[in-house]
Amino acid sequence: MKRVFLFLATNLAVIVVLGIVLNILFVFLGIPGILDAQGQINIAGLMLFAALFGFGGSFISLAMSKFIAKKSMGVQIISTPDGGVNTASLDPKLQRVVQTVKQQAKRKGIGEPEIGVFDSPTPNAFATGARRDKSLVAVSTGLLQTMSDDEVDAVLGHEVSHVANGDMVTLALIQGVVNTFVIALARVVGVMVDRHVFGNEDGYGVGYFVTSIIAEIIFAILASTIVMWFSRQREFRADSGGAALTSREAMANALGRLKAMQDAPEDMPSSMRAFGIRSGGSSFGRLFMSHPPLEERIEALRRAA
Repeated sequence: MKRVFLFLATNLAVIVVLGIVLNILFVFLGIPGILDAQGQINIAGLMLFAALFGFGGSFISLAMSKFIAKKSMGVQIISTPDGGVNTASLDPKLQRVVQTVKQQAKRKGIGEPEIGVFDSPTPNAFATGARRDKSLVAVSTGLLQTMSDDEVDAVLGHEVSHVANGDMVTLALIQGVVNTFVIALARVVGVMVDRHVFGNEDGYGVGYFVTSIIAEIIFAILASTIVMWFSRQREFRADSGGAALTSREAMANALGRLKAMQDAPEDMPSSMRAFGIRSGGSSFGRLFMSHPPLEERIEALRRAA
């Protein structure tokens, strides 16, 4: 219920804030909107609308990613850059996690992340945050219980590499571009259907709203293959980064252990799976997978040796 509430609240806030900003921009820039006075598509207004909502939604979600991750995953912060958490009271495994992440962040030349742990029997980890120097790295209790120290270090290196590579920001940029074209194309289709099928020549008819919604859903599904392709490529890069911070053997062993447990139920919300370590396959097939198959990731590490 908490996850659903957070999802709905976030989307409602995005719609309200961006709606207000859009109206202000239209007034000050003198742009009448998606349709001009003659009822034709106003390209400038349409692209401004699409870009504002497309990039705005993507970057607002990125800005809130740490907050949403902490709340939806129940992350307990065990270390902060300002030393606000007493790490001396942690058990040895968590102390090792904190020390390892700090060392790896220093080697990568990024600011020390917040470090957290979340309660889950499934081995997993993720990194998120809007800035390389203000990120969050978190691991599951299941990962600490099922992996060796070297394997845990490799997984942490994978997540720190995601932060150092700026993957979260790049993913948000790509999502913003995709959102912009999806929103714009959906409304073009909506106007065309409203005019030529429903015969409406004055403003926005029912056909426009219904068609735009359906077209946006279809285009979003198709366009998500672009975002998923980038997500898969960044996993290979993060694997290489984890191997460089530890060893190829440790990274390959960690992925091998995940492969042996890949039938375990997925516990992460869909919005967070692209930032995790586990394979996030989809029933729609390979084009919609956020992570490459684990066997391909292991093979890529071996080829690079």
